Amino acid sequence: MKHYIIVKFIKDTDFRALENPVRSIFEETLSIRGIHGVDIKLSNSDRDNRYDMMIVMDMDKEALPAYDVSDPHLRWKSEYGELIDKKTIFDCDD
Repeated sequence: MKHYIIVKFIKDTDFRALENPVRSIFEETLSIRGIHGVDIKLSNSDRDNRYDMMIVMDMDKEALPAYDVSDPHLRWKSEYGELIDKKTIFDCDD
């Protein structure tokens, strides 16, 4: 399945500067059984009504509970949670 995390950071956050540190955290999830790939996309628009970052994870549906309690996921939430204005999570089949 694909697991999408779509993020709007609080105003004036330099989300482009966050790409590599966030990528580093999510690449650690590749050690979790059933997670096959991670990709990060940044918005190419500066419009206020656009989200800033999309994290796309390719995983087996059964890997989601392990991901939820993993150190990288918990670190993502603790280190970047206060910078997030809005977040959408979307799961779908390939």
